[in-house]
Amino acid sequence: MATSDAGQIPSAEDLKLYTLQQKYAEEAAKRFRPEFTAQFVSLADADDKRIHALGDDPWVDHTALNAKPPVADGARYKFVVLGTGFGGIIFAVRLIEAGLVKGPQDLLLIDTAGGFGGTWYWNRYPGLHCDIESYTYLPLLEETGFVPKFRYSPGYEIREHAERIATKWNLNDKVLFRTKTNSARWDDAGKVWNIAVTENRGPAEPSRDLTIKAEYFMSCVGVFPKPHAPKIPGLNSFAGPLFHTSRWDYSVTGGSQDSPELTKLEGKRVGIIGTGATAVQAVPALAKYAKELYVFQRTPSSVWPRDQRPTDPEEWKTKIATHPGWQLERMANLNAFLTNAATEDLPNLVDDAWSRMPAYCANVGCPKWGYIEPTPEKIGEHIGRLMRLDLANAEAARARVDATIKDPTTAAKLKAWYPVWCKRPTFSDDYLETFNLPHVHLVDTDGKGVESSTSKGLVAGGSEYDLDILILGTGYEGPVTHDGDPTARADFSVTGREGRTLSQKWAEQGVTTLHGFSSHGFPNFFFQNAVQGASGANYAYSLETWSRHLADVIRQAEERAPAPGKRVVVENTVEAEEAWAGELMRHGPYYASMMGCTPSYNNAEGAMAQMPSDPAEMMKKARLAAWSFGLESFAKVLEDFRKGGVKGFEVTGADV
Repeated sequence: MATSDAGQIPSAEDLKLYTLQQKYAEEAAKRFRPEFTAQFVSLADADDKRIHALGDDPWVDHTALNAKPPVADGARYKFVVLGTGFGGIIFAVRLIEAGLVKGPQDLLLIDTAGGFGGTWYWNRYPGLHCDIESYTYLPLLEETGFVPKFRYSPGYEIREHAERIATKWNLNDKVLFRTKTNSARWDDAGKVWNIAVTENRGPAEPSRDLTIKAEYFMSCVGVFPKPHAPKIPGLNSFAGPLFHTSRWDYSVTGGSQDSPELTKLEGKRVGIIGTGATAVQAVPALAKYAKELYVFQRTPSSVWPRDQRPTDPEEWKTKIATHPGWQLERMANLNAFLTNAATEDLPNLVDDAWSRMPAYCANVGCPKWGYIEPTPEKIGEHIGRLMRLDLANAEAARARVDATIKDPTTAAKLKAWYPVWCKRPTFSDDYLETFNLPHVHLVDTDGKGVESSTSKGLVAGGSEYDLDILILGTGYEGPVTHDGDPTARADFSVTGREGRTLSQKWAEQGVTTLHGFSSHGFPNFFFQNAVQGASGANYAYSLETWSRHLADVIRQAEERAPAPGKRVVVENTVEAEEAWAGELMRHGPYYASMMGCTPSYNNAEGAMAQMPSDPAEMMKKARLAAWSFGLESFAKVLEDFRKGGVKGFEVTGADV
């Protein structure tokens, strides 16, 4: 524990922080489960047919998609991009702008979804909005000329914007929807990727197994591609309608995403499991129509005001979109405040609750404190510094609960007892207020979770709650599950040189990349990944950084083609990726503050805090670190690398 300036007697703030750390540790321990991520099952991997079916696509128009000319088995493309969320389409746009896409066979995008949008295609639950200001979150606003209608865009507007980007850059005829990528194998003789996929053509037609050939293969599947459900005993026995929030069933609730009048809930007892970012948005909508609403909570969220409002056209013209490059500058401005890098003279352009959370830098890096000496004393000082930085905000969030909730017992259960960096903060103007309604019941499980399900409802704390409808707001596999392996996250295998998969390489060596985007032995394969890279709360800013970098790396590699008539094979060197891994291991101590966090997707439900005893395994785990100086610093590293001629890559040629 830190002491006062006299060095002898702890200050009042020191004592408060010490007591708070003890409280945080006690609350985290309540939620620790030795199964870690195994306490959940991915909907796609569930053996139970009912749970597996919760992941089916409720939005797809099979008739319209089947009317389009099919992609031929064995078709060959220069670039195949896996994912049609913002990651995939922004990357496609950067390839086009770099002059790398010239003809119809130069680009194909693949996705399991039936349309563009990624998570915004799948998620259509009532109340859905982005939690980042739309002027900094919606990509390519300058290029498309689109003006968001609200400060925080509703989900349908975000999905429409993804479709707008696809239309502007002519991606609609360069996409294979409803298609599961099963594997990709590098053909070293032909210098091409053979990608095995299965196209789902709906109930009226048989599925098609195809092999697609690609000179370059990119995985842009996003952070949360796999929704999961808790392994609650008897869950499949529940007699009423059951669905996951990522596949909202409006036939059960009534209404639609853009018109969420959930009239079919009238007279119904509704239960929702989860109090994370999804439930914080959906619960107020459910409460408007349900006869009784039961909210089952394992860990409360920290809830901040959203302060939603329509976009002011005058403000847009005079204060926001005032000059070319304004959006990238605004993204960087928000990032500066999130990484505790804002100087006193830097104006707070976004000026919302996110921009007043400097302690979130514990999660996304800080240019002031990136290197921490790996000693107990220095790590303790670092964690204490972060706790001090978070103290006022954390206390304000808990005070907001007391000021809003009328019942003191309910208020106590809704307070978040962990630092801001442990779980993504949430934002709402009406979530907390909902628990003042007499028909809304908070079922707090004191960290234990729901015990079991019966045909009638759920059992928690030894009591059974009868329900007519059950909704799972239980989230997704997190980005550090499977040690950040991007192929495992998207549920496919990538086999490179000598028949070794990426998963095998990382299991043997630990995470091994150059800048988090490529790995030796897997030529012309790139992936978007936070492990061994950097990220921020605004994922769109991360995507811009990654996509611009990768497109320029490929452009430079193409310009280094060994001879006319040769196409390019680009692969990072062993020396470059090992040097990068060695550098990232120096960044690991910065993230020590994550070790004491309550279980969440940020720490693989607590698994990341378990250090192996074997020294070799410990070294592998140390490679999981991210760049600890923040995204802006990481972007500068990438820029310098490109200016230096991308010398960490070998470029060779292959016959056309």
